Amino acid sequence: MILRVTAFVLLAFAAPAAAVELSLPQSARLTVERNTGPDSYVAPVGPFLNGTLDTVTVEGDVARSAWRLETSGLTPLQVLRPLRSQLTAAGYDIVLDCGAVACGGFDFRFAVETLPGPNMYVNIRSYHFVTAVQGPLTAPTSIITVLASTAASSAYVQIIQADAVGTVRAPGAPASDPGGNAIAELLLSQGHAVLGGLDFTSGTATLGDAGAGTLERLATFLKDQPTVRIALVGHTDSVGALDPNIALSRSRAAAVRDRLVESYGISGDQIEAEGMGYLAPVASNLTAQGREDNRRVEAVLLSRD
Repeated sequence: MILRVTAFVLLAFAAPAAAVELSLPQSARLTVERNTGPDSYVAPVGPFLNGTLDTVTVEGDVARSAWRLETSGLTPLQVLRPLRSQLTAAGYDIVLDCGAVACGGFDFRFAVETLPGPNMYVNIRSYHFVTAVQGPLTAPTSIITVLASTAASSAYVQIIQADAVGTVRAPGAPASDPGGNAIAELLLSQGHAVLGGLDFTSGTATLGDAGAGTLERLATFLKDQPTVRIALVGHTDSVGALDPNIALSRSRAAAVRDRLVESYGISGDQIEAEGMGYLAPVASNLTAQGREDNRRVEAVLLSRD
């Protein structure tokens, strides 16, 4: 059961006009809060892979808070999903969205900033992490990370927001896209980007209205660079046989393509639609959280000219 979002959690900063209001369940209890500025926050923008973590260092006003929820039976993703939806609704781009295994497990957990226990508890086998940015990925104007973790009878949520005065890209990071579009930067730097926030009716290719901000930014990139060609690739979890899953994943990718063409005026020649079914997971299909991570549509950069 998804948590009802009922009570406002106010994130206070030295520059309050830039703050974002997120909401948690009414039962959520603040365990610690630490606001500093000027300060720096090293925010992860990719999973822990091959001994490294891709990050952006944001210099400015930083607010950190942790919350405890008295609940049981929820997955970290169920706790985090309402917050992720609020971030996309507020105009943030989701540049990292992963569960424990996909993030990098133990290595990721201890490579990112976490408020100390007992105020914040992280179950290594049961957490979910999201990084959301406004502005270009290499110089965001605001960045928010949310970490959710669950135990037997409680859940913990950590929220860190940094409003940038200046940013420094991690050493060796790729050059930015001049358009200042996080989806575009992920495509140009990594060659692919998960389209966060999309909402399909369960078991169908019916695309809802969620994720409009993500599609708008992808459309802006495609309009600004009309010679770019991408493939939209659908992915499913491992429930069911392969052939129906490939068909469903391809239909979902096609639904996103149709939305871009019909609602945003993108040329169909710029977009292909393919499906991989369950053949390219980013997390374990043995858990509900992992299956949720695996159900996604990605944009893959094919060419620029």
